Amino acid sequence: MATYVLVPGADGTAWYWHLVAPLLSERGHAVVTLDLPSHDTASLDDFAEAITAAVHAAVPDGSAGPETPLVVVGQSLGGFSAPLVCGPLPVDRLVLVNAMVPAPGESAGEWWGNVGQAEAREQYAEVLGRTGTDAEFDPRTDFFHDVPDALTEEAFAGEPAGPPPGVFAQPWPLAAWPDVPTRFLQGRGDRFFPLEFQRRLARERLGIDVEELPGGHLVALSRPRELADALLRSA
Repeated sequence: MATYVLVPGADGTAWYWHLVAPLLSERGHAVVTLDLPSHDTASLDDFAEAITAAVHAAVPDGSAGPETPLVVVGQSLGGFSAPLVCGPLPVDRLVLVNAMVPAPGESAGEWWGNVGQAEAREQYAEVLGRTGTDAEFDPRTDFFHDVPDALTEEAFAGEPAGPPPGVFAQPWPLAAWPDVPTRFLQGRGDRFFPLEFQRRLARERLGIDVEELPGGHLVALSRPRELADALLRSA
């Protein structure tokens, strides 16, 4: 059995994983979820410290141990923070889910222009027949288009969430991607990070292929069972 550490994306909340976590637990795996720091001065380093602390709190000796390998899963912006814990923690595997893949020294704010995300999103919108104002970014259309209505309304019911500005400003501190086996799960219906865009990025920056899943950008909400099944293949 494995210990899964589920790192959220830009919303920074454990709620994002609330449908996937019990599916992993019922199969006998340990699951660690957390809310990331949200204060204005929080940085990627603070995110990494919070993730590490959550694992130490959940696992008495601070590590998963040989009998329970540690699998760290990063959603979207979590691609910037999840790799940072591979030094402080004995991570056995990284799993990216619809994730951003940073280059050494690149900030999350620079990433968008460096990889051509806006152009890729616009091109995919055209493929879907979205033109004019309909093609403009809208979180409900780009993120929640395949999420059940009740979950969408629950997500929008609270205060708008988003990462602190410092997370986008800090250059990614690692000199290279960690020497840890890495998988890349990608929703084929992702309107924000389209499949072919992610396929190119995974090959260029990680030298790996993506594993396609049904669903859009918020696959843990729209297709939790399919995502859990995919994650279990890494146990």
